[in-house]
Amino acid sequence: MTPSAILFGSIGTLVETSELQRAAFNAAFVEQGLDWVWDQDTYRAMLVVPGGRGRIQAFAELSGIDVDAEALHARKTALFDTAIIERGLHLRPGVADVIDRAMDKGVKLGFCTTTSRANIDAIFTALSGELNRAAFDFISEARAGLPPKPDSAVYHEALRALKLTATEAIAVEDSAGNLVAPQVAGIRVIAFPGENTSNDPFLGAVDVVKELKPSLFGL
Repeated sequence: MTPSAILFGSIGTLVETSELQRAAFNAAFVEQGLDWVWDQDTYRAMLVVPGGRGRIQAFAELSGIDVDAEALHARKTALFDTAIIERGLHLRPGVADVIDRAMDKGVKLGFCTTTSRANIDAIFTALSGELNRAAFDFISEARAGLPPKPDSAVYHEALRALKLTATEAIAVEDSAGNLVAPQVAGIRVIAFPGENTSNDPFLGAVDVVKELKPSLFGL
């Protein structure tokens, strides 16, 4: 059945940025004089903690030191945003085809992220020529009062904004932690794991894929 809306759930469902994110964390740590180095295995382990600020705070507690997690995360975000704008990005396999077909068929598109507006702006700037934010009928962002995933609030907000029920939408998420949010909201989910989440247990997902295809959505 063709859904009335496809809800992309995070930056990672559109573009592969996980290693750029990790590099930005490590650069921010160096700037602050911390001897932390998140190798790929460490970073994968930290991804179970929701949100970058939460990961920094959790790691600080494990390390037995106090840090200003909010300020450190803000610096990491600035470094990440600069890096992706300078390097540019490309959509993940099949994303452009799905978005184009959805628009042709009148299927609504949502971007249900709880990251910062700065990150969202940087992503669309880096994707200039490949993706216009006007393609989306709903875009969320981090703000006071909107709890981060795995809370399902952002999905409930998207359904209200698009005037749809949960059964009329399908979500795309890239990690097991994020998968919970749409599921709690009663929305079917296709798992589209990224480079550092390919071994996640995507329990309850409609499908787990390496490439998005219009046929997955009945388009």
